[in-house]
Amino acid sequence: MAPSSRSPSPRTKRLRRARGEKEIGRSREREDDGREREKRNSREMDRDIGRDRDRERKGEGERDREVGDKRRRSGREDTEKRRRTRTDDERYSRGRHERSTSPSDRSHRSSRRSPERAIASRHDEGSNARGGSEEPNVEEDSVARMRAVEEALAAKKKEEPSFELSGKLAEETNRYRGITLLFNEPPEARKPSERWRLYVFKDGEPLNEPLCLHRQSCYLFGRERRIADIPTDHPSCSKQHAVIQYREMEKEKPDGMMGKQVKPYIMDLGSTNKTYINESPIEPQRYYELFEKDTIKFGNSSREYVLLHENSAE
Repeated sequence: MAPSSRSPSPRTKRLRRARGEKEIGRSREREDDGREREKRNSREMDRDIGRDRDRERKGEGERDREVGDKRRRSGREDTEKRRRTRTDDERYSRGRHERSTSPSDRSHRSSRRSPERAIASRHDEGSNARGGSEEPNVEEDSVARMRAVEEALAAKKKEEPSFELSGKLAEETNRYRGITLLFNEPPEARKPSERWRLYVFKDGEPLNEPLCLHRQSCYLFGRERRIADIPTDHPSCSKQHAVIQYREMEKEKPDGMMGKQVKPYIMDLGSTNKTYINESPIEPQRYYELFEKDTIKFGNSSREYVLLHENSAE
């Protein structure tokens, strides 16, 4: 007789179910890791493109400044040459005039002139004296010419196109998957050493598994699923609602010494219905430090996100 088939015991069923859930969790983590790597690589490529553009524009600006400096120097040299030539000509003409008319000749000629001619000559000398006083000084003329050249160069430089990073171009370098991001990571951004997690609750009941927050330096919350690291699908949430950013900041140790430590911070990105920490709304575009067991809410959503790490006491 063939032995009768027996159904597995409840314990065996629980073990199989637990194994299946672990396999599903591992596959999800692998998928999450793959998506995070893609996002990180695309962000790094966008940053590299922006840096290359900045370097090109800085090089063009330096070349323009060098050309302007050369033009100003050449203009000053030309003005100085003209001034020296004019001074030499005046000295030569003045010396020749003094040699041709000595004081004795001028007195002898003036004694033989008639009174009418003397009066006319005095009138001519007075007009010549006034005309000579009206002629501009050589040094003042050279200074005025130099200023005119500098003003012309400055006006030409203003008319030249500016290759600096404008607002629209800055937006283009901060795009991900065709969407302009409302947030840039600060220089002190770092990946955390602690394994932080967000536990999601709704009406006091836990939802799904906790969200891991230790694999990258920032996490974006919002309704736009193409760019959000953690989607918030409630209608009151903005497309780019808030961001959790890890920052390396100086902290005072228990022994009084200063040291650096990576801590989580949250920033509201100008959302319509605000972000709340422990039921208190926070101001937009400002970092707020997060502590263990803080509760975060977005907009009018009833979901609560509790921040804990792997060593948190239950």
